[in-house]
Amino acid sequence: LMEPEAGTNKTAVAEFILLGLVETPELWPVVFVLFLFAYLVTVGGNLSILAAILQEPKLHTPMYFFLGNLSVLDVGCISVTVPAMLGHLLSHKRAISYSACLTQLFFFHLLAGMDCFLLTAMAYDRFLAICRPLTYSTHMSQTVQRMLVAVSWACSFTNTLTHTLALTTLNFCGPNEVNHFYCDLPQLFQLSCSSTQLNELLLFALGFLMAGTPVVLIITSYIHVAAAVLQIRSAEGRKKALSTCGSHLTVVFLFYGTGIFNYMRLGSEEASDKDKGVGIFNTVINPMLNPLIYSLRNTDVQAALWKILMGRCSLI
Repeated sequence: LMEPEAGTNKTAVAEFILLGLVETPELWPVVFVLFLFAYLVTVGGNLSILAAILQEPKLHTPMYFFLGNLSVLDVGCISVTVPAMLGHLLSHKRAISYSACLTQLFFFHLLAGMDCFLLTAMAYDRFLAICRPLTYSTHMSQTVQRMLVAVSWACSFTNTLTHTLALTTLNFCGPNEVNHFYCDLPQLFQLSCSSTQLNELLLFALGFLMAGTPVVLIITSYIHVAAAVLQIRSAEGRKKALSTCGSHLTVVFLFYGTGIFNYMRLGSEEASDKDKGVGIFNTVINPMLNPLIYSLRNTDVQAALWKILMGRCSLI
């Protein structure tokens, strides 16, 4: 569907066609079932973690405050992409309007960017808890926690708004087929009939800031943590300190590994199926694994979840 160009930077393409994960319609029911299952598991898992944190007074600590926020983000992140994709599979319509595409892209980057900063705040929290235990309660007060979350939102919003506004300056005059199951910057750049050099530079520079700065801060925090853990005399103490950090580090590696692969390969024209694989990791697998990683390694969370479950069972 095309519209006549009204001005120089008005888009000629009124909608995009999302090619989705698989082109063969016979496989669509399989993809639908798998992704519906993944969506329900992710939402259920993250909301369970959130319920456990809210209901269990023992979990009213800074670490779980950030983990609760991470659970909300994970539900948001998967909800931006998967329900729309399931809708397309059900209706057999793969078109998405230009404005809906931009909205999806905006919210996806807002929540993913927020993830970057939240994982950094969690690393800082672990650093203070293990390396500065005496001043922990003052350095990680409720005010500090809220400020860290508020600043994270502000930075992520600024980054996302910049990319979205920069994207509106591009012309799209066909083809309009996006080789992905949701709207994302690299795929849309390939469809633009105007120069995307500035947009790509912006993506690289802001991506470097958004991912590079947190990665440096996280690594620095963990170098200090590792040094402090090695000085702990008791094996039990060392184990406890490492278990809280292990979960967080696993999530960090998954999140940044896939993110860097997706956005830091500028100049590669090929919209490959690898991008779709990475897209599944970013939007589905990471949010689905986070509650598992945190609850499997954490006896406090397990106890709180068990308590809620037992409470529910006794009501029935």
